[in-house]
Amino acid sequence: MSKHDDINEQNPEQAGDLHDSNPIDEKGEGPEGDNTSDILSKIGFSKKDKGKKDHDHLKQENEDLRQQVGELNDKFLRLYAEFDNFKKRSTKERIDWFKTAAQDVIADLLPVLDDFGRAIKQMEATPNTTGIKDGIVLIQNKLQSILESRGLKAMECVGADFNPDLHDAITEIEVKDENMKGKVVDEVVKGYYLSDKIIRHAKVVVGK
Repeated sequence: MSKHDDINEQNPEQAGDLHDSNPIDEKGEGPEGDNTSDILSKIGFSKKDKGKKDHDHLKQENEDLRQQVGELNDKFLRLYAEFDNFKKRSTKERIDWFKTAAQDVIADLLPVLDDFGRAIKQMEATPNTTGIKDGIVLIQNKLQSILESRGLKAMECVGADFNPDLHDAITEIEVKDENMKGKVVDEVVKGYYLSDKIIRHAKVVVGK
């Protein structure tokens, strides 16, 4: 009789515990013999299937990331273009504002300049006013010089073709010279530019 049989006879329950503590599967392997392949095969997968799924998952993530990068790059380029256009537009507006910042002041001074011109014409028709005339001409020239240094420029209208973008026709008169038809024959009120921008149209008489 072996020692193992003796244990079975003396204590059957203990013998049963010994059998249970070291079960043997059909392949002769205990729990230590089980591995990942056995577990995956029991649920219908293999290591190859698992690796393929991981590869497909990583590939999809990579494609998603590429798409997101492309979309972000496209948004960046659009925003940069919009900002560049805004910067150029703002710069142009700022330059235009500086050029015409004094427009209202200069426009208010134009009637004074007109009065000087009328006064000089009146004195030309009056004798013995040479001294007064010279003084007024000096003041007029000084004022005109200051305004011109700020960008003011008078229109040259007499003899030019009538242009509704520049001239306001007060009336039309018959002219003998065929070359003066449709042209400005007289200037009632001067027109002016400020930095090449029209701030007052000339009031003119047109030949017909």
